[in-house]
Amino acid sequence: MTSSVSQETRELEWGRVLICGGTDWPKLGRKERGGKGEGNPDAPDLLEPHILRSLSNVKITSIHGSCCACHFIVIDMHGAAWMFGRNGPQCALGVTTADSISENTPRRLLPTEIGAKVGTKFVHAACGRSHSLLVDSTGQAWSAGANNFGQCGHAISPLVASFKAIDGPYLDGHRQRVVKAAAGITFSILLTESGRVFSFGSGEKGQLGNGRTGEHITTGNKTAFDIEANPILVKGLDDKVITNIASGPQHSIAIDSQGVVYVWGYNGYCRLGLGNQQDALIPKVVPQFAGPNEVTMGAQVIAGPTNSVVIDKQRMYWMTGKWKNSGEGSAGSPYSSFRFIQDLMGCKISTASCGGVTHFALTTDEDGSAMTVAYGQNAANGELGLGPDEPKSATKPARHQPLSGIEVFSIAAGQHTTLFLAKPNDSFSELPRHPIEVDAPELCLVCGKDNGDDDSPLECDKCDHPYHLGCLSPPLQTVPDGEWFCPQCTNEIGVLAGSNPKGDGRVGTKRKAPAAKESAPKRKK
Repeated sequence: MTSSVSQETRELEWGRVLICGGTDWPKLGRKERGGKGEGNPDAPDLLEPHILRSLSNVKITSIHGSCCACHFIVIDMHGAAWMFGRNGPQCALGVTTADSISENTPRRLLPTEIGAKVGTKFVHAACGRSHSLLVDSTGQAWSAGANNFGQCGHAISPLVASFKAIDGPYLDGHRQRVVKAAAGITFSILLTESGRVFSFGSGEKGQLGNGRTGEHITTGNKTAFDIEANPILVKGLDDKVITNIASGPQHSIAIDSQGVVYVWGYNGYCRLGLGNQQDALIPKVVPQFAGPNEVTMGAQVIAGPTNSVVIDKQRMYWMTGKWKNSGEGSAGSPYSSFRFIQDLMGCKISTASCGGVTHFALTTDEDGSAMTVAYGQNAANGELGLGPDEPKSATKPARHQPLSGIEVFSIAAGQHTTLFLAKPNDSFSELPRHPIEVDAPELCLVCGKDNGDDDSPLECDKCDHPYHLGCLSPPLQTVPDGEWFCPQCTNEIGVLAGSNPKGDGRVGTKRKAPAAKESAPKRKK
């Protein structure tokens, strides 16, 4: 397990959020009546990674999404959670006032706002299709969203409208501290500090890992399955110390302190990597990562929509299930057991992420810098982010060219959108920002003048508002290196100028940006 010391060290590592892919949250993945249409110009598909302006001055420590979800949760170094994406009628983001929350006005949530003690921080999060979970620094788990199968860990109801504390989990009458969460469509799982795994929700495909589905006939000859609204212990892992968990839509994968990998739940397309398509009602050991050769055992586990990934202790990348449309690994020829991807054999993989149709991996380039690898078919919304002049899809793993020179250290691949967490550097500053245009004046906000090229105003990296160096208080002698944020953006976080500060999905009125400012280089930068 992650000790408190290493957890504190990890929290010191922060980055800025990049986004690519779809941003029309209510319509992503849904066929509109009357044809495809021209799309929403105010919610475009971003075909390359963009700096997310609304969070460009927020130090983010972790990003969370899901291959089956169209919303995201990011956590900053102060322990606040920022949420945006599809909210829907199920209130996946814990608000009842909007169908979606714009990435330009994300919702900022503090633990104290939902009843946690002062000083509590959020440390982890998980996104299901229509529900979300938060984990705080006291070990308490919170949930909101669809709860028709008890997937929020509360008594069955259509939804949990706002984030509510989950009662438990309990072991031998003692409450357990939760450190991580994962979620699918109709179930959720929790990992405790002691290395135990608990589940709740629907047992239809064995996702609960309790040895049964509880299939039975109800009124009208309808088939129903067990539902557990309170966290129950996943069976067969009593003497194991689980260190990490991941969930796809209907299956889960876990790894213990020795590197042994366990899988359970739905096994369609052989996504569990057990050589068959029989659902696993309790966790089963994946033979390839069971030892005794330690270097071939697991180090990380990742779940995709119809596949699973294991990174072993040699940092090799192994995949099972269906992960593309044709050829090996397709619906007609899925990988029945874990196989290493030949195109990644020469790479030492540090981490990976699987989205709706996308696959990402982080490795080290020849010069020691971080390199992002990406591939996937049918990425119709640009969620691979390969660039506006490049194909949207890639059949084979390849270097992600727009992210060359960018120090990405975490990726959250969603169903139709992707977030990257990167350390700011010169290459990072050259990336486009989303939205490209904002409501910003041409003249210095203090003196109202533009003194020409010799003393042109310095523009804020977030809102583009210009200031002369000498007009600032205190004045600046030289143009600062790296990022610079104006006094207003330093004091206000998470909201763009001209946007609705309530973060409820509505965008305020914006004046048309001057033609000369479209995407020209920032002055004095």
